[in-house]
Amino acid sequence: MNLSIIEKNNQRVLTTAQLAESYGADKQKVTNNFNRNKKRYKEGKHYIALEGEEKNRFIDLHQIELGSKNAQTLYLWTEKGAWLHAKSLNTDQAWDAYEKLVDEYYNVTQSQIDTNQLSPELQMFKQIFDSVARTQLKQQEQDKRLDVVEKKQEDIKEVLSLNPTEWKKKVNRIINAIAQSQGGFQAYADVRKESYQLLEERAKCRLSIRLTNKKSEMALNGSTKSKIDKVNKMDVIGDDARLTEIYLAIVKEMAIKYGVGEVS
Repeated sequence: MNLSIIEKNNQRVLTTAQLAESYGADKQKVTNNFNRNKKRYKEGKHYIALEGEEKNRFIDLHQIELGSKNAQTLYLWTEKGAWLHAKSLNTDQAWDAYEKLVDEYYNVTQSQIDTNQLSPELQMFKQIFDSVARTQLKQQEQDKRLDVVEKKQEDIKEVLSLNPTEWKKKVNRIINAIAQSQGGFQAYADVRKESYQLLEERAKCRLSIRLTNKKSEMALNGSTKSKIDKVNKMDVIGDDARLTEIYLAIVKEMAIKYGVGEVS
């Protein structure tokens, strides 16, 4: 990773723009994820917030993108903050980028020792130490990711045990709860749309096309217009076991992302 080094309070940090670029995500999406999960982030631990003259001086000193001066607050993300963002985005690209950030940015000190000046014995010990340290750090991050994966698998198994009617009711309750947490009725359409978009991206499918095909097939089979009009994308998802499994996982992930928790 070719990142401009930024340090604050004796530690390396990243701007939101740098973090988004590293994770292959839109800057606004990173900001939105933070705003939605703000209670999980702690200032000083996960981020450093600069405002006013302190912000402007810091921007000038480190030659940070000029657009940052227009924002009220400049957020600088620590390693732990970057981990929360990777968890929130939860894409392979984000996790891979986070591992590289740990190895190549956060845990690299700015002042490097010229190992050529060391004795052969000390050079050997340093190489051994560096190798052990990198292995330990990677193991720690793998353990974190494994915990996330195991939790998802448990959630998916729980929901998949429901019959078709029950899983649809369960999904609707979760979607409604997320919408309520985001502003109520007006947010419902956006939350539902987000869930379908995530499904289409992950399953590489087009729900609208499948819905049209399903309605056409029903018409050919003699179904009444009123029955055809009632068919929706949830019915399309229910027709395909693979789509159902993926969609259930996505809705569960959204519940965790928006801080809704378990909805009975």
